[in-house]
Amino acid sequence: MAPSRNQSPTPDPYQRAMAKNNLWASKVVEEQPELFPTLASGQAPEILWIGCADSRCPETTVLGLQPGDVFVHRNIANVVQYNDISSATVIEYAVIYLKVKHIILCGHTSCGGINAALANTKLGLLDTWLMPLRRLREQHMDTLKDLEPKDAAVKLAEINVENGLRVLRENSAVLDAIQDRGLKLHGVIYDVGSGKLRELEISEDMDAISRRIASFKTVKNEES
Repeated sequence: MAPSRNQSPTPDPYQRAMAKNNLWASKVVEEQPELFPTLASGQAPEILWIGCADSRCPETTVLGLQPGDVFVHRNIANVVQYNDISSATVIEYAVIYLKVKHIILCGHTSCGGINAALANTKLGLLDTWLMPLRRLREQHMDTLKDLEPKDAAVKLAEINVENGLRVLRENSAVLDAIQDRGLKLHGVIYDVGSGKLRELEISEDMDAISRRIASFKTVKNEES
């Protein structure tokens, strides 16, 4: 049904976004005239954010920061895997070349990827990506099976973040940066319903740290 002459057509989402970009850019230039010229000369973010691709979890907005403040990698359910070349290159670039001071790994409530891993529906290609989450579900079945579905989803999101931090700490570049310049890792959960971040309490004893260094620390082979 065509709109009447007195009724404006619904704006196309893309056109609306482009119009909002012009308004936003003009406002930033007016309020912070130095920002865009500074960003054009290079970037120096101090935070690497690894989060979910969910549209409700925009990292810079959530943190109250600005363009240039956060280097970002996002994927379905913020999964960190050893063999994911996409996240590995982002991590290496952020840690070695940008020398970020903090890595934030963020899960969130109402996560579709987490809910899918807790269900048993065939999803095609997505099933391959969700395999690490299903493995975590299997490993923590005794904990998850007694929880209400919503609580189980939050718990698996927390477990996923904890596992991702473990993988990050075993990354050679991250391990070196922790030892050499005090790089800090943080695990957080974003509550979509409140907009608040909650930091997870994840600690390691010295014995665990020593075992990790002994097992994953690598050095270049200096040939004579």
